[in-house]
Amino acid sequence: MGLIDVGANLASESFNQDLDAVLERAWDAGVKQIIVTGSSRESALQAAELARRYPGKLYATAGLHPHHASDWTPELGKLFRELAQQPEVVSLGECGLDYFRDLSPRQDQRHAFIAQLEIAADLKKPLFLHQRDAHEDFLSILREWRPRLSNVVVHCFTDTRAAMNDYLALDCHIGITGWICDERRGAHLIEAVRDIPDDRLLIETDAPYLLPRTAPKQASRRNEPAFLPWVVKALATARDQSENEIARFTSANASRFFGLGH
Repeated sequence: MGLIDVGANLASESFNQDLDAVLERAWDAGVKQIIVTGSSRESALQAAELARRYPGKLYATAGLHPHHASDWTPELGKLFRELAQQPEVVSLGECGLDYFRDLSPRQDQRHAFIAQLEIAADLKKPLFLHQRDAHEDFLSILREWRPRLSNVVVHCFTDTRAAMNDYLALDCHIGITGWICDERRGAHLIEAVRDIPDDRLLIETDAPYLLPRTAPKQASRRNEPAFLPWVVKALATARDQSENEIARFTSANASRFFGLGH
């Protein structure tokens, strides 16, 4: 299929023992490239190392997830700035706001988010963003910064149709995961994805999280990039397009968004 998974947490310890096998299954399933998410100091460094180990197949992001926002320091910002200038690191993030879990105080979340937006604006680097239960604050900050930013994707989108249209109005891409494969909690998303223009849609697994409900039964609940075709299947059904069509334009979008191969 030639799919590109734009968000997989391969730096997670759940992949420590069998990463090579996980990657082989991904290639066999038609995934050709994976963007490895960096969401903390440690995972960003590991993501960059993985991208160097598998050149042309794996790429990395570098950022601080809002769960860890209280860890933000100028020194960490300097590290992300340096990482973002390495060729295998194709995006800043994962960063943003998460008021669902509030694992860091909201003021700290907003501070770390804005600091990372500033780095992305300075470097003209794409942004991989996270938002959960924080749409109003997130949108307000993003709207202020959007004119200075390069490409932006709101990843793992599960919010309302109205929120999605707010992001599309800001010329953002939308990342869709296996959440759409669950007709129970993802019913609203199945309706909403019809509004996403072909050139704004990206696909991802967010592995090891969000195992598609429609995927074959697994011994564990760990998601992995090999299950990305199940996201494609669900999108094809929801959008009344062929799987090959979804595969073709989402891969083209990802290549263009992250500048892969340039």
